[in-house]
Amino acid sequence: MRLAYMENLSLTGAQKSKLRGLGQKLEATIKVGKEGLTPAFFTELSRALRAHDLIKLRFVGDADRAARSTLTTQIETQGHCTCVGAVGHTALFYKAASNPAESSLPVG
Repeated sequence: MRLAYMENLSLTGAQKSKLRGLGQKLEATIKVGKEGLTPAFFTELSRALRAHDLIKLRFVGDADRAARSTLTTQIETQGHCTCVGAVGHTALFYKAASNPAESSLPVG
């Protein structure tokens, strides 16, 4: 699993841009609330990333910009995924699909 995380870190600017474009059409799949990043949150994150390689997350509550940035970094690290964009209270996370044919990114 660590290898897939390392692969996500090497996304090019063009790939991130493509993913952000795709993410504009997505509804928020997961919400982070006042409970924060619980084991249940990471279980749901893992399930969502197995179903779809790109998900939109919404931060609800009073988290300021610095707190959202810290949470995003924790999600990337513990969730073994990559944040490809964050605007306001939403963020897009990507994890390479186990089947390349189902990937949001074109192969090659």
